[in-house]
Amino acid sequence: MRPGESTFAADATLTCIEGARIHDPAHGRDGVVGDIWFEGGRIIEPPSAERRAAASIIAGRGLVAMPGGVDLHSHVVGPKVAAGRRISPHLARGPVAAVPTIAATGDLYASLGYTTVFDAAIATTSAGIARMELDDLPNLDKGMYLLAADDHDVLASIASGSEAETARLVGDIVRAGAGWAVKIANPGGAVFWKQGLRGDHRDLDDAVPGFDLTPRRILERTQRAVAAAGLPHCLHVHTVNLGLPGNWRTTLETMKTLDGLRAHLAHVQFHSYSGGGLDAEAFGSGVTPLVEYFDAHPSLTLDVGQVLFGDTVAMTGDSTAAEHLAHATGVPWMSHDLHLEGGCGVMPIRYREKSLVHAWQWAIGLEWFLSVADPWRLVLSTDHPNGAHFLAYPLLMRLLGDESFRREALSRIHPAVRRKSPLAGISRQYTLNELCIVTRAAPARIAGLPQKGHLGPGADADITLYRPDPDLSRMFAMPAKVFKGGVLVAEDGHVRRRVAGRLLAASS
Repeated sequence: MRPGESTFAADATLTCIEGARIHDPAHGRDGVVGDIWFEGGRIIEPPSAERRAAASIIAGRGLVAMPGGVDLHSHVVGPKVAAGRRISPHLARGPVAAVPTIAATGDLYASLGYTTVFDAAIATTSAGIARMELDDLPNLDKGMYLLAADDHDVLASIASGSEAETARLVGDIVRAGAGWAVKIANPGGAVFWKQGLRGDHRDLDDAVPGFDLTPRRILERTQRAVAAAGLPHCLHVHTVNLGLPGNWRTTLETMKTLDGLRAHLAHVQFHSYSGGGLDAEAFGSGVTPLVEYFDAHPSLTLDVGQVLFGDTVAMTGDSTAAEHLAHATGVPWMSHDLHLEGGCGVMPIRYREKSLVHAWQWAIGLEWFLSVADPWRLVLSTDHPNGAHFLAYPLLMRLLGDESFRREALSRIHPAVRRKSPLAGISRQYTLNELCIVTRAAPARIAGLPQKGHLGPGADADITLYRPDPDLSRMFAMPAKVFKGGVLVAEDGHVRRRVAGRLLAASS
């Protein structure tokens, strides 16, 4: 058992997946036909001829083998998810529920070929209940990022300027709460909100009420504290002004503030808007200058938070952004966790192709995916369920890997976006290996999981077999077989077995 992990009973049978077409970018394998050997939940070197005679053989010929998917940024447990089920009960039932039950969440991820997930925003005082829910999440290794920078004691420590004390406090909070990393959601935002300061735009240098702090200082000092605390994943950042026109400038300032130490920018699609209003002439994409800076500063990584059209539920650890959206749309919403340290807003939402703003969100996310030079610094996400359900990942993968399909989809959206979006001039198509990078290899590496995201000896035997199909959405929606720790958990869209999976927690 690795430090910080709960136990997991893996299948001890020596097994070989024979003759599969292997995509393992971490080891330079791009569709190479070969065998994958595993035993006791781990991938191993090919055994001796004598041992092979007793092995269980699985026919892999004609199938594509990839590591199990790793979702670096999702929302699957905790009070905000429960609130999402309450506010939208019609979206919490059925096989494609926007906010499925805990058991259904594990089953659906597994049937999609995913074997690891992180919940990206848990208030520290909710960590206990979130951990119990993670324990009930089947067929996945799972962890959570704690909103430690919302805690009063942490803010006071950051304000005092004692970097050693802040690092100790942050490390103690994450390890005591069985967390994996620290997430910042709108630095200082909960304090502003509780003080009734809920204006539209906020600057990184605005004074945080009651503290000798600004959002920029919170970012800088929390980033250093996370690095000093030795947590597996770097600071996970949701910056200020989420969803507001013109917020690309704030995102650029955030990148500049964080550059130098490792940092991960969350759901950047929601932070990449130009303009000063929501009309057709003002609103648009601010991606180009952000990609230029990002490409030139390799200490930064990001996930996109792609919007896809349809019904879902928004849930963000940022009550300011949720309240603004609710007032702008007239949609009912709820805020909770404010009696704790952080704040979270929850509301139903329907993304529509002909909506100017929604179409821009769709196009801006794809522009990010198709413009970043290095896929190893980029993670596929929809910020489930904020931009779309994780079951929409296969559709997103087809949009990235099939230019003609993407152009047909572009032809249906709001005409102003079709005319003005840079997406119309991008012809790039992701290869299968690049899709493997952004869904497996890169998120595992960014999260600090050396045993995930690859198929080399020592890796967890989390393996997904797909049937090749020119329709990538069909290919990735229905894996032929999914192994979790060497155990067959899903086959042809059906869950065959439930296993507990490990709790991924930062070690002491």
